[in-house]
Amino acid sequence: MSRVSIPENFITQIVREDVEKGAVREVVTRFPPEPNGYLHIGHAKSIWLNFETARAFGGRTNLRFDDTNPLKEDEEFVRSIEEDVRWLGFAWDKLCFASDYFEEMAACAERLIHKRLAYVCDLSAAEIREYRGTLKEPGMASPYRERSVEENLDLFARMRAGEFANGSKVLRARIDMASPNINLRDPVLYRIAHTPHHRTGDAWCIYPMYDFAHPIEDAIEGVTHSICTLEFADHRPFYDWVIRECEMETVSRQYEFARLNVTNTVMSKRKLKLLVDQGIVDGWDDPRMPTISGLRRKGYTPEAIRAFCQETGVAKNYGVVDERLLEHFVREDLKQKAPRTMAVLRPLKVTITNYPAGQLEWLDAENNAENPELGLRQIPFGRELYIEQDDFMDAPPPKYFRLFPGAEVRLKHAYFIRCQEVVRNASGEVIELLCTYDPETRSGSGFAGRKVKGTIHWVAASHAVQAEFRLFEPLVHSDAPVMDAEETAVAEEHGFLQQINPQSRTVVTGYVEAALADPESGAKFQFFRHGYFSVDPVDRAQGGPVFNRVVALKSSFEV
Repeated sequence: MSRVSIPENFITQIVREDVEKGAVREVVTRFPPEPNGYLHIGHAKSIWLNFETARAFGGRTNLRFDDTNPLKEDEEFVRSIEEDVRWLGFAWDKLCFASDYFEEMAACAERLIHKRLAYVCDLSAAEIREYRGTLKEPGMASPYRERSVEENLDLFARMRAGEFANGSKVLRARIDMASPNINLRDPVLYRIAHTPHHRTGDAWCIYPMYDFAHPIEDAIEGVTHSICTLEFADHRPFYDWVIRECEMETVSRQYEFARLNVTNTVMSKRKLKLLVDQGIVDGWDDPRMPTISGLRRKGYTPEAIRAFCQETGVAKNYGVVDERLLEHFVREDLKQKAPRTMAVLRPLKVTITNYPAGQLEWLDAENNAENPELGLRQIPFGRELYIEQDDFMDAPPPKYFRLFPGAEVRLKHAYFIRCQEVVRNASGEVIELLCTYDPETRSGSGFAGRKVKGTIHWVAASHAVQAEFRLFEPLVHSDAPVMDAEETAVAEEHGFLQQINPQSRTVVTGYVEAALADPESGAKFQFFRHGYFSVDPVDRAQGGPVFNRVVALKSSFEV
């Protein structure tokens, strides 16, 4: 029955049973973000689950923006979300907005008023919270709960007409103030907000609450399986109540799964916005951000993210995934795709004293030994080179197999060289190595003489291209994901900011091979010993390209 490969999970089991018993003719899901920020890696899991579940059963998925709060929403976020979904490799059936259904929602609200299931309440937000009670104590009825149908219809119409100030009145459902589920204690359906909407302008000054709007949207669009995260499980009775009492033609069903939590990762749009607003990062697409746009700019691939989502599975209980698992899938994807080239991040000059001055030769090098289809490239070799500062030590420890006075190493794709002399500046710092080379040891020549244990990379000084390299560490220090809390106090935000890693980005300037003088934006490379790097699509340094390190070459994580 499945048309694509998606691991069997409790959601697919539910869908399969519904299809087999004829409860649904076509599977319809939706991904419903609020356009109040950029999507992060947690949203990628929801995107993957909704689109792949529908596709597995020959169904369809809508992209729907729940734009019911004009105070926080913007077209910039709409565009970024559309781009993220496309980049991840998914195509929606319909592009929808909650604002498409504002008239239908208002009609549903009036229907509830007629049925004495909704009333206009004058309590303030603080008073509503006080009247609601606690998890152990029932709530108290609002003094406005018994208003007549006629009065409520009149007040609601005047709310819509703009007669009342923000916060002065709300429309509430009339359900059960003693319900053990606090979400059924007369929840708010509409609030007043004299704020222009990014799509409807000034046409509305009342806006539906998410919990009221969402089931109506699902029903209008014919969504058969409304998949959301576990924090909405307690909201499901109200979801069902809205669909039933608003007498919707389509009965949608809500199912919850455990959202994706990743170590050392901010999983809160509110806190991500705080990082942007306070200038702690350079924007929503900063490569240190866990936003999809930040991961894309850093160099992550959609294939790796989809594989990660599939590997982490779909669960009913919360868990935390090690961020190294995501890096593993990025590494696995890039090792077959990325050409393997040489870059020197912290250069130290080497002069080969017995190599003819002015001579230059071109050496053949494989682009990727694991993927012969990437072919060969030619790299220049001459008298002056750059190597890594870390590849030389004056007094090395035992089993150090790189350069030191008198030592011999192989230059990757080139020759053996031996360090003969060290040049220092007035402060005693090493600024140059004088070496000799053995012309009989050219790589690929079949030389079978002495052997060396060390191989180091290099770049020919005559053709070296200056570049900037950005090296990243986790943005936050935490073994658990940093998520929203119920409270939004300044102290809580301050505590979050204390977790920020001040060393999350290091910038160094070095050199790359001549072929990388003008690389394509977003191109991926494996730099020998340093890791996988991607060309930054936004910035370019004064001297040449900017490379973001995507992941290091190895990890201690085991899948």
